[in-house]
Formats: sequence, C-alpha cells, structure tokens
Amino acid sequence: MTTVQSPPVPPTAIRPKVVARTGLYAVLAANAAVVTLFAVQAGFASNALVVLGRFAGLYAALLMAFQLLLVARLPWLDRRIGMDRLTNWHRWTGFLLLWTLVGHVVFITLGYAESSSMDPVSQLVDLAETVEGVLRAVVATVIILVVGAVSARWASRRLAYETWHFVHLYTYVAVVLAFTHQVAAGTTLTSSSAAKSYWYTLWAVALGAVFAGRLVLPLWRNQRHRLRVQAVVPESDNVVSVYVTGRDLDRLPARAGQFFLWRFLTKDRWWQANPFSLSAAPDGRTLRLTAKAAGDGSAGLRHIKPGTRVFAEGPYGAFTAMHRTRPEAVLVAGGVGVTPIRALLEELHGHAVVIYRVGTDRDAVLYDELRDLAHAKGAELHLVTGPPVPDRLAPAELARLVPDITDRDVFLCGPPPMMNAVLGSLRALGVPKQQIHFERFSLAG
Repeated sequence: MTTVQSPPVPPTAIRPKVVARTGLYAVLAANAAVVTLFAVQAGFASNALVVLGRFAGLYAALLMAFQLLLVARLPWLDRRIGMDRLTNWHRWTGFLLLWTLVGHVVFITLGYAESSSMDPVSQLVDLAETVEGVLRAVVATVIILVVGAVSARWASRRLAYETWHFVHLYTYVAVVLAFTHQVAAGTTLTSSSAAKSYWYTLWAVALGAVFAGRLVLPLWRNQRHRLRVQAVVPESDNVVSVYVTGRDLDRLPARAGQFFLWRFLTKDRWWQANPFSLSAAPDGRTLRLTAKAAGDGSAGLRHIKPGTRVFAEGPYGAFTAMHRTRPEAVLVAGGVGVTPIRALLEELHGHAVVIYRVGTDRDAVLYDELRDLAHAKGAELHLVTGPPVPDRLAPAELARLVPDITDRDVFLCGPPPMMNAVLGSLRALGVPKQQIHFERFSLAG
C-alpha cells in the first residue's frame, strides 16, 4: 500500500472549512428562528420580566444542545474545522450559555416577585418548592456556574486535565436536569404538538451526536481494527516512536497531519488517553506516533512492550492537505511539532519548502528521515538553529528562505511561542489568511 497523494484543490472550489462553518451558523440560526416562532405562538405573559426570562431560557436550551454538537467529535465537522476551533467555539458558547441561564433565573424570579410582592430570594425558594421542575433548573444552573468557573483560563491552567475533564462530565447531569425542567415547566414545550416534537427531536439529535461520536464510533473502530503495538523505537535520549498495527488499516480514514488519543492497555496506563500526532503518513499497514518525554504519559512510551493492545480515538484534526488552496506549500515545524509536518510532506505533491526550527542540531528529531524524504520529493529543507532571540523566522528571514511565500500554502506546527512569532511574520509578509493552516489545540500537538 502506497501513500495516497492529495490532488490540488481547484481555485474555484469552496473551502471545506467555509462549508462546515457556514453550515453550523445556518443550523444555529434556523433553530433560533424556530424557537422564537414557537415562543410567540405560545403567547406572552403579562409581566415583561417573565417574558424576557422565558426567552432567555429557550435560547439557553438551544445553546446547550449546540454545545453538545460542538464536542460530539463528528468526523465530518472535525476534518473540516478542527478540534481546536470546535473546542474554542464550545468554550465561548459555554460562557454565552452561562449568562443566558443566569438571565433566565434572574428575570423569571424578579418577574414573579414583582407580581407577588415577595423579595427575590423568597420568590425563588417558593418557585423551587411549589413549581415542578424549578428545583432541577436551579441545580442545573449551579452546575453550569461551577463548570464555567473551572473553564476560566485562570482556573483551567491550575488544574490537571483529568480533574478539569471530570468536572466537565457534570455538564451532562445539567443537560438532563434542564431538559426535564423544560418538560415539566416549559409553557412553550407544551403549547403544541409541533413544539413538543421539535424539542424532543432537537435533544435526541444533540445527545445522539455525542453518543455516536464519542462512544459508538471509537468502540466500533477499535473492535474492527484491533490495534496492537508492533515496535517501540528510540529516536534519541528523550524521543521515541511507537509503531501500531492492526486489521484493515487501509479502511481507517486517517490522513497525514491528524492525531489520535492513544490508550495503551497495560495495568498502569489503560486509563490515560494521550494525544499524539501521526509522524508518518498512514500506509494501510501501520500507524506511527513519535513523542518527546514531556510528561509521565509520553515518558513511559519507551517501556511499552510489543504486542500491547491499543485503544485509539480518532483520527482527529483539520491539519491536513484537504485544506490546500495552492499547488505549492511551505511546511514550518518547531521542535517535536515536526511529527505532523513530516507526515504531511510524505503525502503532499507539488513543490514544498520545509523549514525546521530547533535550538540545536541535536534537537532535530527525525531530521535524517526528513532530509531523505525531502530529497525524494524534490523539496527544499532548511534547518534553522539557535536561541529564540533574535527571531530567526522574522519576516525578512522567511522572505529570504521562501521568496514566493505569498503564493504558497503554509502549514505550521510547533510550540505556542514559536507559532505566534511565525504567524506574526506571515501577517507582516501579507500571506492571505486562507493559505495559513495550523491547529492551536494543545492536545493536537
């Protein structure tokens, strides 16, 4: 099995990212219009605050369903938008959801308090005690508030990923509580059979997408391919490559530039899911990942025994040749970020310039492979070494290495500071935004 070469994208083709993004916006807008229509048909309360509260609650429910779609890891969306951008949208949608939920509780409480002459706190307690489903809504709101606080940058940076992920699982509890609150107390839901059918369908699709994308598809793929470690090869003192084999790998829809969440099923590692990019283009027989010892998960890879069962979720990521807009490319790698770049070079056709930025020659992981592959593909390879300052990938230096860089696609992967610096250089050189391809999501690196 030879590597599948990616044909150039016709200049008139609509970019896959644009298609997917426009589709998501259209779905959200259409559902917002439907929700508004059903709310108007259900009639308005005499108290304006209650009306505002009900609309806030309806839009919060819609945003919650949209949140689930963004993190469902549906292959069609992930390949076109990328997990990093979907995750970022999920985060910002989450904060919008938080404020609409708070608005729902505040406006409803103040509206009823105005009518009953009770103080807001007493009114909220009374609603929770006397109206079915309100207590569930309060609990759901509290859960969302906690998850929102944990998601703030100042908090998430201080938490281990496992802790952050565990807290986020409570979001599903909030979803169930919010939906049962709608069923019990939502006047819009019960206003007509069409409204009820719509809400049930909306939540069935959202929850079904999560169930399919995050549970059914990974289980089915791993049952089908039965992955095992074939070999573990040290590349240097702190870098190791793991070769994984299995059944029918030619039918696994993986592409160069993508990554998997890998679980090596040993007694002390089965619960750890580590994200590593493919460091070689899939050839239908093996998958290869290459990792630097940057933590307990990656450092322990060199001790894995051949024959170990592997559970892999993916492939994930939009850092692929699918998004090419030009026949020629520039591939910029920093440190161990060379792994998806090396895989991309193997798959790409057309002239390519590879720029590999490292501190010293000894840090150039897979350099011999990259040099041989560049020679075979007729690509130019530049190894750029030295300390971060002065910036050796400043605009003038990039223009010297690649004079026609504005006419090429640029694929970029490396540490965040290096990526930020290169992105600034590309903007200074006037490289069109649609020709710059990268993923910021830390798991993708």
